[in-house]
Amino acid sequence: MKKFLIGSAASVIMLGAMAIPAFAAGKVVHYGPIASTSPDSSTCGNDWATDTFDRFFQVTTVPNPDGTYDVTQEFKNGTFVTLEGNSPGGCDTNPGGTVGAGITGKMHGSFTMVVTGGTYDPEATCETGCDTTAGFVTTVFGAGATYDVPSFIFHYSAGSFGEWKNASADYGGNHGDITGTLDGVVI
Repeated sequence: MKKFLIGSAASVIMLGAMAIPAFAAGKVVHYGPIASTSPDSSTCGNDWATDTFDRFFQVTTVPNPDGTYDVTQEFKNGTFVTLEGNSPGGCDTNPGGTVGAGITGKMHGSFTMVVTGGTYDPEATCETGCDTTAGFVTTVFGAGATYDVPSFIFHYSAGSFGEWKNASADYGGNHGDITGTLDGVVI
């Protein structure tokens, strides 16, 4: 697992061909890639897929005036395999939608987090325990830290089975669905 420090106030860092502005409040520390697997819940509450991806975290190391910390989590190089049941949009964008088991596709996404009740530990490493969001927050900010996710966007693509965008309102909300079965029998 790599951890590296980038930038200082008002600077721009070049990583490969991508410029990343450093947050004005302090330095940004990057963690990742962290290999992860996670169940993925539909709008109906059931798990509709199992996702496999690499997590990347960007932490602003100086707290906001209210004592919170800003963290961005990215999900890259992702794939998913569906589970039989309600589709991801089955209780929102496509009421009654279903999906069969075994459909595969690609996914990626990100969300912003606000960490409360903890203190950034510059010595923390993610050799173990950071393969979940909660595990990362506990490892890097301490056992008393909690987090909120005010903004998120995820994109899933399964070819002829559809596209699904799971997003907060500031990213336009949910859109589309992934439905169908591998054998063509509607469930």
